[in-house]
Amino acid sequence: MSQRLKADLALALASLFWGATFVVMKDAVSRSSIFLFLMLRFGLAAVLMAALQRNSLRGLRAPQLLAGARLGIFLFGGYAFQTFGLKLTTPAKSAFVTGFSVVLVPLLMGLLWRRRMRAWVYIGALAAVGGLYLLTVPGGELARLNRGDILTLIAAGLYAVHIILVGQYTHKHPLGALSFLQVTATALFALFVSSVCAATGWEPVRFEGSWQLYGAVGITAVFATAMAFTIQLWAQKYTTPSHAAILFTLEPVFGALTSFLVIDERLGMRALAGAALVVFGIFLAEWKGPAQAAAESPGPVTESP
Repeated sequence: MSQRLKADLALALASLFWGATFVVMKDAVSRSSIFLFLMLRFGLAAVLMAALQRNSLRGLRAPQLLAGARLGIFLFGGYAFQTFGLKLTTPAKSAFVTGFSVVLVPLLMGLLWRRRMRAWVYIGALAAVGGLYLLTVPGGELARLNRGDILTLIAAGLYAVHIILVGQYTHKHPLGALSFLQVTATALFALFVSSVCAATGWEPVRFEGSWQLYGAVGITAVFATAMAFTIQLWAQKYTTPSHAAILFTLEPVFGALTSFLVIDERLGMRALAGAALVVFGIFLAEWKGPAQAAAESPGPVTESP
């Protein structure tokens, strides 16, 4: 088996990990306060990543720490809005709306960073917007729009900015160090906000001591964060951006499939058509747009195989 094939299979596995966590997170937030769960997930992942990438963490300097903190702000914000939204919407819908961040990346780069985009990117964006409308607006009535989908769309915007910043910072700092630092920063931000929310009574600390919740922390920290991010960093050395782009479109598909298998979530024909358009839009934006990462990913797909 060639290294490229191994890398492609590894990226598909990472997409599976990311997609499967939507169902896991949906159950977890019913058993734990949101910010406490995020703190435990990213705190445990940071410890594991420190062990896996210890060679990348030697001689960290202030610019790297600052870059990691900035990335952590947007990563934390994205996860916070996404997780709150997941309490109010379904895992499959959350996965497809979150995937819209990939479409937003080239659009934001064109509008705010003055990057010239190909026409295919705008076609992909229009397809994804149309898909989101079919997916999130039942019967075409805006009054029935789910608040959870709106919160998830905000998360997609934060993820998009995060992806753009990652692409900029990786030209200056090592990928392994940035991955660890932003995950650590996310854990620290979650700890701070959890403490503030508990002190003000806005979100009291709650953690149900059940095997389901312990399992959710372990699965999201080990598989969807530490392992998936490490797999991605390795795989990017042996595959091309176009291969990675195609494989990253599987994340919302895996999310919907896992939701169907685990909790029997079924999308209607209108929602299925919307989901298909979203995936098509993501595919065009990833494949024809600038090289970038998946929504869940902490690192970009670089131009160097």
